[in-house]
Amino acid sequence: MSNQSAISSVSSPFQFNKTWEELLDSNDFVKVFLSDVLEDYIIKQRWYGGKASKLKYIELAEFFRIQQKGEVYYGLILEVNFVEAFYQHYFLPIAFVTDENFAPKNRILPIQINGQKGFIIDAINLEAFRKLVFERIATAEPIDTTKVQYHKSHLFNDVVYESSRFMGLEQSNTSLIYNDRYVLKFFRRIFADKNPDYEMSRFLSEKKGFKNTPSYLGSINLVDSDNVNITIGLMQEMITNQGDAWDYMLKELHNVFCNLEHKNIKVENLPNTELYQRLTISDVPPQIIDWVGLKLFLQVQTLAKRTAEMHIALGSEFEETAFTPEHYNGDYTVWLKNKMLYQFQNRLNTIENNIHKLEGLALELANEFLDNKNAIRKRFVNFDWTKLKGERIRIHGDYHLGQVLVKDDDFYILDFEGEPESTIRDRKVKQPPLKDVAGLFRSFHYAIYATIFNNQDAYPFNQENLFKAGEILYRYITGLFLGTYVTETQNANLNLGYNQERIFILKYCLLEKAVYELGYELNSRPQWAVIPLKGISNIINH
Repeated sequence: MSNQSAISSVSSPFQFNKTWEELLDSNDFVKVFLSDVLEDYIIKQRWYGGKASKLKYIELAEFFRIQQKGEVYYGLILEVNFVEAFYQHYFLPIAFVTDENFAPKNRILPIQINGQKGFIIDAINLEAFRKLVFERIATAEPIDTTKVQYHKSHLFNDVVYESSRFMGLEQSNTSLIYNDRYVLKFFRRIFADKNPDYEMSRFLSEKKGFKNTPSYLGSINLVDSDNVNITIGLMQEMITNQGDAWDYMLKELHNVFCNLEHKNIKVENLPNTELYQRLTISDVPPQIIDWVGLKLFLQVQTLAKRTAEMHIALGSEFEETAFTPEHYNGDYTVWLKNKMLYQFQNRLNTIENNIHKLEGLALELANEFLDNKNAIRKRFVNFDWTKLKGERIRIHGDYHLGQVLVKDDDFYILDFEGEPESTIRDRKVKQPPLKDVAGLFRSFHYAIYATIFNNQDAYPFNQENLFKAGEILYRYITGLFLGTYVTETQNANLNLGYNQERIFILKYCLLEKAVYELGYELNSRPQWAVIPLKGISNIINH
C-alpha cells in the first residue's frame, strides 16, 4: 500500500468482520497493519532506534495477549528489517478504542471491527491498560509457566492501583509512574534474551540487598515460540531525588570555576598531581581545597564508595553462573581485541572523514591521534591476559554521571541495560570492574569541559587557562575516587589485580571509552570532539 493510500485511510477506516479477540488471526488485518500505516507510526516514535537506517519492511514476529477478566490487549513483537541487511525487534502493545476524542496523537490505524468504528492505538496511552498491567504484576503467582510471565518481589505486597502517568521524555524505553511510588519501564527495543537491566536489578536488589539502586519489585517476561525468555517490563521502586549526578556535577563545577575569579586564584600557581594516583583527602593540598571546596571532594568519595559496593555485590556470587567472577583467559582476549580493533577502525575512518570540521586544539589533537594511530592500535592489541591476576565480573557497562541519582548527599545507581552499541550477548560478558570506573572518569572529564563550554562568558579567563585548571581538577577528582574505590574493594577481597595491573586496565578502558565517544562527537557536535581527543592524548602521553 502506498503512503498516499495510508494517509487517505485515516478518514476511511479499514473494515473487518472479526471480533477484537480474533483480529490478530486475520492475515488480511496483519497485512494491512504491517503496511506503511505502521511504518509511518513507528519511525516517528522517540524510542525507535533505526532512524539512521532505511526501513525495508516490518514483520510480525510474535503476538500475545495481555489480559485480565475478559479485558484483552495485544503485545506485538515487531521485526523491523532494514535495507542495510540487518533487523531490530520492538515491543508494541495495542488497544482498540472507540471514543473519537481519545489519543488523537497516538492513533496507529482507523478501523471498523464488526461494524464498530474506532482506532488502534499504542495501549500504553490507555489508563485501563496501565492499570491491568500493574494488577497482573501485583497479583502474580510465585511460579508462572504461561507464555506471558508476571513476577513480583516480596517487597511488592498489599499494593492497590491508585494512579499512573508517563515519567517524561525518554529515548529508548517508556516508563510509567504508579501511585507516585513505583516505576514500570517498558523496554521498546527488545532482544532474544533476558534484558541485563532486569537481571542486574533483580540480582542486586533481591539476592545481594544492595541498597543504592532502586529495589526490584516485579517484571513481565515473554516466553517466545523458540522458548527464549524475553524481558518486556521491569517494575522498580521510585527514588525521590534531587536530579542526576550529571546536573549536580555541572552546578558544582560552575561554582568551582567561578571561584577562580572570586578567590583571585592564579591557575599557573595551582599545585598539580600525577594521573591515576590513589589519593585521600589529606593528600589534597590546601590551595586545591580552598579553590574547590571540601564538599565536592567528599561527594566524590561517597560515589566511589557506592561504586565499590556495587562491584563487591556483583563480584561475591558463587552459585549463579551468570554472576560468578572469572579470571582472564584466551577467549575473553580474542573477543576484546576483535571488538576493539573493529571500533578503532570505525573511529579512524570517522576522524579522517570529519577532520575538516575541526579547528584549534581539537584539530591539533586529531592530528596527534592520526600520527599515533599505529601506537594506539598496538595498545589495544597488547592485552596479555597471562600477566593479569584480577577477576572479571558482570558490570554496569554504561556507567556515567547520568545513570546516577542524587538524594540527600547520597547516590543511587540505575539503568543496567549496558552499552547501547553492543549486542545483548556482549553486554553480558564479564569485564574488569575498572571499566565502569573508566566510564565514570570519562564522565567527570566531560562534566569539566561541558562546564567550560557552556559558561565561557561567565569566566574572565582564556580557554587555555580554563582547560589547564580543568585538567588539574580532573586529576584530584579521579585520584580521590580511585583512593576510596581501591581501599573499599580490597577490604572486601574483590580482586582487581596488583597495582600495575590496575593502572594498565584503567588506562586501557579509558582509551576504549574515549575512542568510543569520538565517533559520537564527530558525527553530532564536532566542537566537543576536543573532550575525547584530550582524553586520548592524556593516555598516550602518560
